[in-house]
Amino acid sequence: MKTVIIDYGAGNVKSLQFALERLGVAALLTKVPEEILAADKIIFPGQGEAKSAMTKLKENELDLLLKDLKQPVLGICLGMQLFCSHSQEGDTEGLGIVSSEVVRFPLTVKVPQMGWNLVQHNQDGLFDGISKESYMYLVHSYYVPLINETIARSEYSTLYSVAIQKNNYYGVQFHPEKSGKPGSRLLENFLKL
Repeated sequence: MKTVIIDYGAGNVKSLQFALERLGVAALLTKVPEEILAADKIIFPGQGEAKSAMTKLKENELDLLLKDLKQPVLGICLGMQLFCSHSQEGDTEGLGIVSSEVVRFPLTVKVPQMGWNLVQHNQDGLFDGISKESYMYLVHSYYVPLINETIARSEYSTLYSVAIQKNNYYGVQFHPEKSGKPGSRLLENFLKL
């Protein structure tokens, strides 16, 4: 099985690579379209600011490639947010895989939300073998509201999507590579899809 991590300069992916190595997977870090298209599983990580991340994707025409993938794709943190049609962060047009606005947490709460937060889900698949209420590690100032594609939720001043799924696209707001055993199990489940 060939697993790739999309390399577009948005964040440190070393901890993700180490987490996959612990599962026996040597993931290829690449921005080469042919290598991405040939993969069985694709991980789309992200850290940082939406507008600059989309600019980097467009520079390599990865924005067009990402929208047409047929194999399972896992967006992590900003990667999940970029699946959406628009983000308030930098007034950024996203990939439009999911029709949703990414919104900023209200000024009444401290941002970024950073640390362990309760994640609630009611499904198997990506969350198979993970407690219906688990703690995952998050760092973010923007969020995806609850939408039809929500498969897990969390709460920070409001209920919001902490995981989404549309067809072969899966997104998690938390960092599974930093979320201990539940996060490791989620990565393992994704690799088995």
